[in-house]
Amino acid sequence: MNHFRLRLVAYAHLLRLNKPIGTLLLLWPTLWALWLASGGPPDLEVLIIFILGTFFMRSAGCAMNDFADRDFDRHVLRTKDRPLTTGKISGKEALTIAATLALLSFLLIQALNTLTKVLSIGALAVTIIYPFTKRFLAVPQAVLGIAFGFGIPMAYAAVLGFIPLEAWVLFVGNIFWAIAYDTAYAMVDRDDDLRLGLRTSAITFGRFDVLAIAISYGILLISQIVVAQLAHLNHYFWLGWILALVCALYHLRLVSSRNRADCFKAFRHNNWLGGFLFLGIVLGFALN
Repeated sequence: MNHFRLRLVAYAHLLRLNKPIGTLLLLWPTLWALWLASGGPPDLEVLIIFILGTFFMRSAGCAMNDFADRDFDRHVLRTKDRPLTTGKISGKEALTIAATLALLSFLLIQALNTLTKVLSIGALAVTIIYPFTKRFLAVPQAVLGIAFGFGIPMAYAAVLGFIPLEAWVLFVGNIFWAIAYDTAYAMVDRDDDLRLGLRTSAITFGRFDVLAIAISYGILLISQIVVAQLAHLNHYFWLGWILALVCALYHLRLVSSRNRADCFKAFRHNNWLGGFLFLGIVLGFALN
């Protein structure tokens, strides 16, 4: 029984069930898009499908990421105790779990239209590719932004049957949001990644890392204003937007120290930024 419990704990750690921040960072852009595409609260069935799909795909992505990084993680202080690195879970098990979760996600969207199903194939492809981009891309965080933003065009496709301009503006803004928060995350591991020869935005931006994060936040916040105009949100949208701006400024103060703990704190606090932007969208429709 004790062995079984330890196995369950190892699987939970593989899927980051103990660290929901990644799921939330994936969920917020999807919720933005569902509310915007629906002009308010979306259909309950569609909402449940996307929430469950977000959870499944984030967990699948974690399993794929750990499989891809299993030979690097043992040399990084933050990741040396991950279940694949310690041998608690085999690479074959991780791939099987990732494939099962991806299949569950695909089964979930069978009730949706063809365009949404086609887009899901692209989402799966990016999920598989992303973990390997740290070997050759200068800013792999951009690929993460694409992966974490795929719920945006999928949400518009599911609700409207097509993808309007505002969806692509939202999508681009989300890519830069991912660059911002994942650069802060990469700053935590910068010394280890340099030693291992990996590429991250924190290494590529170098001494301009804080400036790059600031610019990325700026593009995100400007994109949200453009989307609000295209979607005809009312002025209550600005309440969420201003709170998100305050969050961004707080994160910049944290990462300016370049202290590992502060950078990780800034990364985790992005959950609030995404939530405040969602609040602005909800209020922008609800108080019309």
